[in-house]
Amino acid sequence: MKKQSTRSNRLKLLFAMAVLLFAAAQLKAQQLKPSDKGLAPTNGIKVYYEVYGQGKPIILLHGAFMTIEGNWNQIIPELAKTRKVIAIEMQGHGHTPFSDRKLTNLNLAMDVAGVMDYLKVDSADVAGYSMGGSVAYQFAILYPKRINKMVIISSTYKSTGWIPEIADAFKSFKPELFDNSPMKTAYDAVAPDKTKWSKFIAQMIVFAGEPFDMGDANIAKIKAPVLIIAGDNDGLDKVELGKTYKLLGGGVSADMQAMPKSQLAIVPAQSHVGLMMQSAVILAYMNSFLK
Repeated sequence: MKKQSTRSNRLKLLFAMAVLLFAAAQLKAQQLKPSDKGLAPTNGIKVYYEVYGQGKPIILLHGAFMTIEGNWNQIIPELAKTRKVIAIEMQGHGHTPFSDRKLTNLNLAMDVAGVMDYLKVDSADVAGYSMGGSVAYQFAILYPKRINKMVIISSTYKSTGWIPEIADAFKSFKPELFDNSPMKTAYDAVAPDKTKWSKFIAQMIVFAGEPFDMGDANIAKIKAPVLIIAGDNDGLDKVELGKTYKLLGGGVSADMQAMPKSQLAIVPAQSHVGLMMQSAVILAYMNSFLK
């Protein structure tokens, strides 16, 4: 009973932190308007996208339960000063209609390629946060020639990349946890069919609770330079994160050999949700890596 209560408290804390991120997004809503937006037909569904700025393209992939604005509102205006920013809302999220199609990292990665085809973008840099980072890993595995550089923010390519407490929390998600939440408010504000909320949440809970592993060998084959940004206490298993960085060519003595093309940044005193609120820090790392 005590273990169940502790797990419930951890879940409530994780959810409360997510609420803070949504609240911050509403207080500092981006003022920049997209130069293009719409629904791209891809992989059996339609996926909503927004385009900002001009220049070398970068694709932004949001976290679970989030929207473009909720995840990237502080990042887009800065990136759009020098880049063509393509932000995507994944299956059932935001403006993208709900679909009964099985929700998997594989399908979501294929959707990203479909949006690129629709916008006639051959290749791009890709940045993903949390769930979006997992989709970015899958995209890099599926379409190695279509990705230039990749930024992974507090994410992993396998469910065991999280510490056990996070995996337990995912398994403990209940639909009622999301009732009367900022997530629900954000959904109601833009969803094409508000009546799909319950189905969307049920689908996401199943998705979050399913183990996944894209394979160490596949990660080792990624040729594109990768910047991993993590919070020191963001729920990622740092032993596994170190292994991931080695698979990408990092974790060497750069005094004795060439500096790896991939990079790892651990931001101190940051949680999973809190890290995404450090927009200035994230932008500094991204701009240095992507230049």
